[in-house]
Amino acid sequence: DPAIAQMASQASHLSNGRVDLGLLRQSLRAEFIECLNQCDGSKALVWDDKLTGPFSLIAEYSLLKAHGVDKMYPLRAGSLPSCEMQHIIFLTRPKLSNMDMIADNIRDAAHDRLKEFSVYFVPRKTMLCERRLEELGVYGNLTHIEEYCLDIIPFDNDLLSLELPLSFRECCLEKDNTSLFYVARSLMTIQALYGTIPNIHGKGPCAKLVVDMISRMRRESPSQGPAVMPQIDSLLLLDRSVDLVSPMLSQLTYEGLLDELYGISNTAVKLPPEKFMSQDEEKGAAAPVPTGPKLITLNSGNELFGELRDLNYQAVGPLLSRKAKRVTTQMEERHEAKTVRQLKIFVTRLPHLQETRQSVSTHTSIAELLKEKVFNDDFMENLRTEQELCAGVDTDGAHPFVEMLIAKKAPILKVLRLICLQCIVNNGFKPKLMDYYKREIIQTYGVVHLLTLDNLEKVNLLHGKISPTFNMLRKTFRLTVDSVDEVNPQDISYVYSGFAPLSVRLAQHLSRPAGWRSIDQALRQIPGPLVEEKQSLPAGLQLKKSQNPRVTLVFFLGGCTFAEIAALRFLASEEGSTDYLICTTKLITGTSLLESLLEEVPTAHS
Repeated sequence: DPAIAQMASQASHLSNGRVDLGLLRQSLRAEFIECLNQCDGSKALVWDDKLTGPFSLIAEYSLLKAHGVDKMYPLRAGSLPSCEMQHIIFLTRPKLSNMDMIADNIRDAAHDRLKEFSVYFVPRKTMLCERRLEELGVYGNLTHIEEYCLDIIPFDNDLLSLELPLSFRECCLEKDNTSLFYVARSLMTIQALYGTIPNIHGKGPCAKLVVDMISRMRRESPSQGPAVMPQIDSLLLLDRSVDLVSPMLSQLTYEGLLDELYGISNTAVKLPPEKFMSQDEEKGAAAPVPTGPKLITLNSGNELFGELRDLNYQAVGPLLSRKAKRVTTQMEERHEAKTVRQLKIFVTRLPHLQETRQSVSTHTSIAELLKEKVFNDDFMENLRTEQELCAGVDTDGAHPFVEMLIAKKAPILKVLRLICLQCIVNNGFKPKLMDYYKREIIQTYGVVHLLTLDNLEKVNLLHGKISPTFNMLRKTFRLTVDSVDEVNPQDISYVYSGFAPLSVRLAQHLSRPAGWRSIDQALRQIPGPLVEEKQSLPAGLQLKKSQNPRVTLVFFLGGCTFAEIAALRFLASEEGSTDYLICTTKLITGTSLLESLLEEVPTAHS
């Protein structure tokens, strides 16, 4: 199948890590093709908007076309566009509002007796949704009502995501643990493909729930397939609530900054197109006006991005400069080629050289965009405030920079991010300061944010005075580092220019010979249960002691940042004892985490 061959080449980078994540993608794709093949005739897919991004990492249009899909439409209320396709397939998350739209679409098209309709729920169907379809009178029109278990999506050769943006809100605020069921099920999928993980460590209430769910799933469905030699030595489950400081800080790695400033979605970023006009367009007076943002794919399939992504932004310029000089020198070698053989060698290298030159040009343009945003007074003052707060400077009173942001009516998420950071590093606010900040926010941004502030208190991002836990953690885990070499880093703290993420420090201690025993007292100061379990391996599959470096799967429950991912990769390369596979419920920034906790009250007009 040429479509499959094309997709395999596009995803080849997934197989370059210690654990071949290409296998997971193949498994997900095979299951999706099975779903498509259940439906006869020519097909039209109707997509829930939130699924198109994740699906694009599993199956491009060429594969869908090869299996009978001729049209695709977004799921909208009202009637479907008229189409000749015989089978209409709805791909949807289990949301009741989506059931209403599906019912609209079916009722409108059901007059054509030859048409068939099917609904596939991602990642699982629910009784509530099925009941809603019955109430709306369209359940009987459906040929198939199935589920497609797209639990976990490979983003890169060491990175997986469940793409559950509301996981933190649901678990910590609404006490809804559905997303933890998806986490447990995704871990069962990983173990079916890559073998049982013998050692499990975790910290936090969500980690404990996931371990309990995995134990129950293993008891209820003993392995059916052939036993697989374990490829992953340890699983580390970390609640986001264990380390709420790291996401509140501005990420200072290349990829982290891109996510902070422009937002990376499903390994792609949309950027202003003006910076990416070719030189010909720049010279020509009648250059076409760009019609939309420039979409750039970001993964380790691009060699240069693989080198840049985890650097502190101060190291990006020097590396790009060196790469540009090297490419120019290599391109000049064509003038020195005297013989046919030398010319042939140059010609075989030419495509790679041209690709590298294009890549250097693209990332130089991106670096210029970031530089404009980073080297302005507002960003620098924000960064200075963050670093002072983490170092314990002026944390006990109203911060002048925060007051200035409120006076200027800066975006509320920017203000809340700093206030939450100040609260955590100060071990909570005294009542007077808490009331002052609340009053200022409500007067400036509206009474609706009383509910938002209440949410932040419920998830412990804002709270009253407690025992000085953060001070103890800062000293015990060396979270603040005074002198950091951002260009040639010696420690993970380079990702925040002087602050080491606690989450990654926990992984670092776990990888050492004494494990967490050496930090037992400090761990118990962090709220939430401590989990340590061993899973028995099938007979004859005891893990080889010689496997080195070991492989640890770090699973963030509630989201993780690109800066934390960069810090884990740095640990793997510097310490050499452990390679990391990273999984998260969602790739987040402090802003996106807080956005999920905002409470919007509908107006009378909406």
